Amino acid sequence: MVDFKKKVHELLEAGLLDKPSLFLVDCQISNSNKILITLDGDAGVNLQDCIDISRAVEHNLDREEIDFELEVASAGASSPLKLKRQYTKNIGRSLLVKTHDKEFEALLESTDDETISLAWTERLPKKIGKGKENVSMSLKLKYEDIKEATVIITF
Repeated sequence: MVDFKKKVHELLEAGLLDKPSLFLVDCQISNSNKILITLDGDAGVNLQDCIDISRAVEHNLDREEIDFELEVASAGASSPLKLKRQYTKNIGRSLLVKTHDKEFEALLESTDDETISLAWTERLPKKIGKGKENVSMSLKLKYEDIKEATVIITF
């Protein structure tokens, strides 16, 4: 079983070498040999990408040796971001970000190895007089402080 998992990961890595714009988000292999591969890409993932990676893995495994089920999918639009590379590809988009004590919507302005930079506008009480005013806010947030972040899809 360990050899099977190792072989799947090796085949997956080899398949991804041929498509440098794609990257692995997750690979799960159950005890019943169901393989679930989740991909993302710098320019998105199309059906042909999933087919190519599926073939790279499936055509190099022997069903006579071990029975398995294989599913290759793209990270869904509403899936939480897991990797730094996913944050980078979504610069300029709005995110719903949850930290351990706060939840807010913000524009992802930039990323680096340790943090993301967010910007948003908040309605706050005026410093002088009655009423509220729009105030531009920004925040640098460490990846480890992010509980969950998802891209906000707008139409």
